[in-house]
Amino acid sequence: MEPRRACISFADFPLDASLEAPTESAIAILTGTEGPAYRPVGAAIVVREGRVVAGSLSSGCVEEDIALHAMASLETGLGRTIRYGAGSPYIDIRLPCGGALEVTIIPAPRSEVLRQLAALRAGRRAAWVSVSEGGLGCGPQAGARLDLRLVPDIRFHVFGKGPETVAFAELAAAAGYATEVFSPDDETLAALRGRGHGRRRLNRSGGLADVALDRFSAVVLFFHDHEWEPKILAHAAASEAFYIGAQGSHRARARRDAELLRLGVRPERIATMKGPAGLFRGCRDARALAVSVLGEVVRDAAALSDLAQAEGASEARLPAASGRSHGDLEPTAVRALDIAHVCRRSGGA
Repeated sequence: MEPRRACISFADFPLDASLEAPTESAIAILTGTEGPAYRPVGAAIVVREGRVVAGSLSSGCVEEDIALHAMASLETGLGRTIRYGAGSPYIDIRLPCGGALEVTIIPAPRSEVLRQLAALRAGRRAAWVSVSEGGLGCGPQAGARLDLRLVPDIRFHVFGKGPETVAFAELAAAAGYATEVFSPDDETLAALRGRGHGRRRLNRSGGLADVALDRFSAVVLFFHDHEWEPKILAHAAASEAFYIGAQGSHRARARRDAELLRLGVRPERIATMKGPAGLFRGCRDARALAVSVLGEVVRDAAALSDLAQAEGASEARLPAASGRSHGDLEPTAVRALDIAHVCRRSGGA
């Protein structure tokens, strides 16, 4: 039987908690669902000392029971798969939303696999991992219950000044996304001090060369002085950033496009930029604009079937331990796994 396939953000996979004490921990992974589900397939929890220490699989319906099974697996050293809901032998545990959940418990996951996953996450690279009762494996493997692709979370690079910049940075960070703010304005930077954002002062001389953008990056501009925009947008256009958007009117967009053409940006790349940015037009409130733009970014991420497109066998996988590597998969199979994970991060149930 072919394993199920899924793709989630690294944010839904509690690596750090597993690495704290791998031999004393069990990881429980959602390997299948039927009907409504609170969490995506691939989401996980870590159990240690009889309790869940990280992650969630339901709205509290099954975690306590999973912790009991996880401790039993740690005692025996054997993995197990449990079903809850429809078709489950545990008739006393009901799922209010209906449907069913399948959870695979892995006691003492291999620390070398966890470390390699953590290294790929730190480098903002996607990874493949197989899930079976025998443990976590490196790359897709025959006999697994689930072949899981882990992709970096969206990282926001916010350029601008004033209340729109502050409101958007606060909203994105509140949603759990890494956010870095670049501004020429001391008041804007001061308003974000101590709020967990990266903050950098922007100057007209450039200084963008070390602003690293990848295909999981979203670049958003909030300037009323549009003279700041062309160099920033040209830098973003030369990257793989999946979203580039700027505040402003249609007239400002036309002037901006003309300047980008003069700077040598390809017309087809300019056409992908959002401007005016946001799902709805005419926002005259900084908070409404922030919601509108964040919604557009999430929508665009969900629409991109290749958001997590494979970078090649040598870059986007863990070293294969079983002889079967990421490179053995057909490109179409890779793309089928590269589903947008962002909606699951932002949409709840």
